[in-house]
Amino acid sequence: MKSLKAEHNILANANDQLEIIEHGISGDFSLVPFQQKLEQSNLFPLKPTQLETLQVNIGKMCNQICKHCHVDAGPDRKEIMTKETMMLCLDVLQKNPLLSTVDITGGAPEMNPNFRWFVEEISKLGKHIIVRCNLTIILANKKYHNLPGFYKDHIIEVVSSLPFYTQDRTDRQRGNGVFKNSIKALQMLNDAGYGKENSGFILNLVYNPAGAFLPPMQQALEKEYKQSLKQRHGIEFNNLFVMTNMPISRYLDYLLTTGNYEMYMEKLVNAYNSTAAAKVMCRNTISVGWDGYLYDCDFNQMLELKVNCQSKHIVDFCLEDLTKREINIGQHCYGCTAGPGSSCSGSVA
Repeated sequence: MKSLKAEHNILANANDQLEIIEHGISGDFSLVPFQQKLEQSNLFPLKPTQLETLQVNIGKMCNQICKHCHVDAGPDRKEIMTKETMMLCLDVLQKNPLLSTVDITGGAPEMNPNFRWFVEEISKLGKHIIVRCNLTIILANKKYHNLPGFYKDHIIEVVSSLPFYTQDRTDRQRGNGVFKNSIKALQMLNDAGYGKENSGFILNLVYNPAGAFLPPMQQALEKEYKQSLKQRHGIEFNNLFVMTNMPISRYLDYLLTTGNYEMYMEKLVNAYNSTAAAKVMCRNTISVGWDGYLYDCDFNQMLELKVNCQSKHIVDFCLEDLTKREINIGQHCYGCTAGPGSSCSGSVA
């Protein structure tokens, strides 16, 4: 394993990340194995319930470099899903009506040159579409300024990260000027009808902790967000999703360079919740990488842990095969089962 030093992206290699997650920096760090917790909860082996969501990462290119990003996305990333791979995804969606939701993510998915075409084709299939929009992309270039209208035309559910409802905490996590541009983008979405009660145009926000701690309760924090954003900026939104930071990629870098890794992992283990474990998103979701490979979840994708069955690529997609598989687990899975639990749709319990 490469030597660890305090610089960005020291854990670009997925094998290095897995080694540290399982054994710590010195190699002798031990925690209760996640499998043991599942066994105690009568959940091992962890298997899917019913697959309903196809989450598609269409590229790691992004106009931001966020400190907590588990994708390690940024302007310099070249990994982009091709139109040919998108067509394979569309074929899978057409042939599998049980896959009712398509969750499009990145990077900034809008930076993929075929993003709008992909959305339009999914829309023709009658699927519910979620787009993970970082907000600032709407103001990054004139060609993105009409995104709110495009989202509305296709009745897309917009999910956007806003680390906090104040400028200081948001900019510290996502970069200078991000809060100001995020507020402008939210106002543009509101002007298009998003986030308004009974409008049918859903706008959800996402909170991630800025440090080595677990998030607060979702319902209470949502109330704070709504009051502050409405009073200060006239902004409305539907729901706040509270997500636990996963100990991978940039956030793992942060934990190691600040000396918080072992303490944070112990917090996750001590907060294990069997109710949350039973509702983890990998039980109803399949994650598709930018190159078409299949994963149990977006986090396993970043650790290069492909699905444990014959259907390892979108070209070989078999819903029956994927439904019968055993889900790959590891110590990082504690991030999804701590407290109320965490998923791409916020708390689960």
